[in-house]
Amino acid sequence: MPQWGDRPLVGRDAELARLLAAVDRALEGRACAVLVAGDAGVGKTRLLDELAARAAGRGLRVLTGHCVDLGDVGLPYLPFVDLLRPVTGEPAVPSAAAPPALAGLAAGRAAGGVRELPSGDAADLGRPLSPRPLVDDGRLQVFESVAGVLTELAAEGPLLVVLEDVHWADRSSRDLLRYLLARLTEAPIVVVASYRSDDLHRRHPLRPLLAELVRMPGVERLDLAPLPDAAVGELVRGLAAGVPDRTVDDVVVRAEGNAFYAEELLAAGLAGETLPMGLTDVLLARVEQLGAAAQQVLRVAAVAGRRVRHELVTAVSGLAPAQLEAALAEAVHHHLLVVSGDGRYRFRHALLREAVLADLLPGERVRLHATVAAYLAATPGAGTAAELAHHARGSNDLAGAFSASLDAAAEASSAGAPAEQLQHLEAALALWTAVPDAAARAGRDQPTLLLDSAAAARTAGEPTRAVALIRSALALLGPDGDPVQQARLHYRLAQALARIEDQAAAYRESSRSMELVPADPPSPVRTWAAATHARTSYALGRRAEADAAADEALAAADALALDSAWADTAVSLARMRGGGDRDAVTRRLEEALVRARRSGDTDVELRVLFNLAVVPYESGDVGATLRWVDAALARAAELGVEWSFYGAELRHLGVSARYVAGDWDGSLELAEGLARVPEMAAHVRAAGLLVQVGRGDASAAERLVWARGLTARLDAHVLLLLATAGAEIDLAAWAGDAGTAAERARAAVRQLHTHWDVDRLAALRLVATALAPVGDAAAAARVAGDDAGVRHWVALGQELVTLASSAVDDHLRGVGPLGVEAVAWRARVEAEAARLAGRADPGPWRAAVEAFGYGHVYEQARSRWRLAEALLAVDDRTAAAGELRAAAEVAARLGAAPLRSAVTRLARRGRLDLPGTGRVPAASAVFTPRETEVLRLLAQGRTNRQIGAELFMSEKTASVHVSRILAKLGAGGRTEAVALAAARGLLTAPAS
Repeated sequence: MPQWGDRPLVGRDAELARLLAAVDRALEGRACAVLVAGDAGVGKTRLLDELAARAAGRGLRVLTGHCVDLGDVGLPYLPFVDLLRPVTGEPAVPSAAAPPALAGLAAGRAAGGVRELPSGDAADLGRPLSPRPLVDDGRLQVFESVAGVLTELAAEGPLLVVLEDVHWADRSSRDLLRYLLARLTEAPIVVVASYRSDDLHRRHPLRPLLAELVRMPGVERLDLAPLPDAAVGELVRGLAAGVPDRTVDDVVVRAEGNAFYAEELLAAGLAGETLPMGLTDVLLARVEQLGAAAQQVLRVAAVAGRRVRHELVTAVSGLAPAQLEAALAEAVHHHLLVVSGDGRYRFRHALLREAVLADLLPGERVRLHATVAAYLAATPGAGTAAELAHHARGSNDLAGAFSASLDAAAEASSAGAPAEQLQHLEAALALWTAVPDAAARAGRDQPTLLLDSAAAARTAGEPTRAVALIRSALALLGPDGDPVQQARLHYRLAQALARIEDQAAAYRESSRSMELVPADPPSPVRTWAAATHARTSYALGRRAEADAAADEALAAADALALDSAWADTAVSLARMRGGGDRDAVTRRLEEALVRARRSGDTDVELRVLFNLAVVPYESGDVGATLRWVDAALARAAELGVEWSFYGAELRHLGVSARYVAGDWDGSLELAEGLARVPEMAAHVRAAGLLVQVGRGDASAAERLVWARGLTARLDAHVLLLLATAGAEIDLAAWAGDAGTAAERARAAVRQLHTHWDVDRLAALRLVATALAPVGDAAAAARVAGDDAGVRHWVALGQELVTLASSAVDDHLRGVGPLGVEAVAWRARVEAEAARLAGRADPGPWRAAVEAFGYGHVYEQARSRWRLAEALLAVDDRTAAAGELRAAAEVAARLGAAPLRSAVTRLARRGRLDLPGTGRVPAASAVFTPRETEVLRLLAQGRTNRQIGAELFMSEKTASVHVSRILAKLGAGGRTEAVALAAARGLLTAPAS
């Protein structure tokens, strides 16, 4: 186990708040107590450490005592000896006679007037006390003395008493705790005691005490539930930097909210282990405390599954009914098994089951699997096909496992679970060669089973896996195989390749499919081959070839009543021949939707729904887009195909459309809404980066590291590239890093050109965003008189403008007119280009504001900010103030902190009053007239000698003025002083 640094406290805000509320009551002079319950490893100690630190920060004295598991020979009062040791000055390591430390308390506190503990036998708490006429065997004096010491300490200041692991407390300590909570009701003392709830079996001695304590006034119980998955992920990333997402996901799933397990699993994952030996030992130690029959029940339950019916345990365990009942009761009472609401038994934690399984001998495991499989096969309704397949494989019954896997795949398909369907189909494929009559059992040949598996992979959002499976089927079929079957595999492969952005390969595969099957007579395979070829040809700009294939597919689909093929082809034609008539295109798509639903082809149905959402988006109707997206996502969830290609595209469109509409919370929620996101749908999550960057969220940089790594691995994933590059450029732009912004834009546009040769208008957004800091850098160079810098930044900016112009020209030639979003971004590029050239022209910026008025709330506000800057340059202060107020309102509503700061800085530079930013002082209120003249020359890069010469003063006098300017601005140097003065609107012409 590596030695981690400080363990972050995650997922415990509510619990910490409750504990701090108890601390606040102590600060107000009231006593209270909190009993903190939670399973071993759930994070009790870390929470109490944080509480202690926070309480100390609020002025409380903190005393902490720990109970230790010493079995039946535990030292009495050990936790109280521990917590009072700092008061008494006792050694850090107690001797075997540790309890007399309480007697030492008398000497340690006597000078302060605290009552002494009794001497003699009563003082030696390690031996039986002599009989005394006192309540409770003479211990009252001891209890009262401890209470007195704590009261005296509390009189000096509020006190936090922490007792950890009281499930191990000895009887005397438990009795003393009961006494203190009843006695200390008036002092400013908060007592917090923690214990393991999973250790409290039915006869545990702490149980009756807890039942009594929670009935006392001022005593409350706090249950620590397992951490949420998100908190475990945060914990893992906080423990070790750069942990791969797959490792994080694995730890989150297996730890089930237990912080200790998460740490151990992370250490094991980084070391390449499966289940850490230390963790296995911890888990098995609890199992070994049970009797032989109870351990046998746990072994049966471990093999049977995480949740197991009573009937199955009865059938497999071989125990007599009475013996079985007693064994189950023992396992339940020791919190190793839990009874679910449906009456099944389940392990309290999955890792406990893993440990029991790992401890089984190979022969015993095979025997138990065989017994469970036989019971499931002979008992209808006793389990699922997936369970039978698992146990058949575990018992080496490969033929039975093959058949059960196919049945399990069918069940998963019916339940709308494509990922599980794929898992079971691939399990059957792995067994194919080991089962002599596999084809007869499957009712199909191996290439067909591979094709079915590929379909499941596509639906599950694993298109790369689908490509591999179809290629395996083609290789198995060979060049001499049935032409019709070959053609089907080729067009399916073309469809899968198109979804991983390999359009050239997709075109080759659809062409090959067309060659294998004649057009006459029409056939379903030829019809789908033509429909697919139309799509791949359109993607490469082969319009004539695409039109011919589409016309053939549409006619054949009509003749053969192939509704899904007709709908798919109608979408292609509507999008390519719509001619900008939105209503006509929508009507055609709605007709296609009816046919797609009638056919039952969910993939085509989602393609139609996606295009019905895209059409209004392209015309600037973001509201209509969101209505279609919401309806389509609900339909995808209903069908269980949320991460199919078009299911993911619809979610991505929803994230983007909500960002554009100004619903940034909704955008983030949609981007982060589901835990499982296939790699090929990573662009959905990455699209949320624009909101994080726009808000100045510090976590954006960490998320970008993840996105960059995934982009490098999935080189052809263009939408992921665009989401990542767009966020990176925007982040660099707000940081004023013009070089990074420009380089990232150039690299992204080059990659975009590789994959989307003609239709690459996304370059406009990347270039426009990168031009902003480049223009700023050019403007700064002009102010500083840096001619070389001006030439450098202008040349770099012009290169970016050329990239944008090329993308527009290619689109107009190869695709058609620009949509409203592209028009807006082109206007932004033109406005940035004017600023780059040093022209303070409000016209281009006003055009950008109007263009983004179609519904892009944030970019319109950002354009207003730049328009205000241009208006100030031409001294139209009234109009500039209006634009800034509008931009500030949007920035505040969206939580767009960087834009809000930029608007505020501009208002100060222009000495404009902006609500919420305070009044801007005039330069004359800050600097003397002479200092104002010196500051103006400082901004021009003059030395002290040059300033003195121009203003007819000595170099020394100029130096004094410069020093005063730096002091007033709080600047560390001349360059910083100029920057601060400009940002605060103090860099003005000299007073007349």
